[in-house]
Amino acid sequence: MKLRQGQFSFLPDLSDDDIRVQAQYAIDNGWAVSVEYTDDPHPRNTYWEMWGHPMFDNPDAAAVVFEVSECRKEHGGKYIRVIAFDASPGWESIRMSFIVNRPATEPGFRLVRQEDAGRVVRYTIESYAAREPEGARYA
Repeated sequence: MKLRQGQFSFLPDLSDDDIRVQAQYAIDNGWAVSVEYTDDPHPRNTYWEMWGHPMFDNPDAAAVVFEVSECRKEHGGKYIRVIAFDASPGWESIRMSFIVNRPATEPGFRLVRQEDAGRVVRYTIESYAAREPEGARYA
């Protein structure tokens, strides 16, 4: 199962040149670009580990591609994404987010149904990755 999360999630994996083009678009719009990684990509896990510092005053997308490459060297078996943060008043939020690296095997998610009193039914999503301890989930 291939995780579908962020922009471009239904397209083939992005090449380094594709990443550069998208990062340059973010930079041209004045957005700060960051690289993040995780081994648990649950949709509600919005806080991934940050690789390095956000690139607030970076004028060239080649630096973003370099940081992605360095992150892949150390965390190549995890999910890696590029995000672009717009600090403009009124926005102050992520404007762009896309996955640039995936583990060799993606364990996926399962839907858990919970029945309660009064015919109440609740559903939750659990990541199969979370069954293993952190750092050993994709070993």
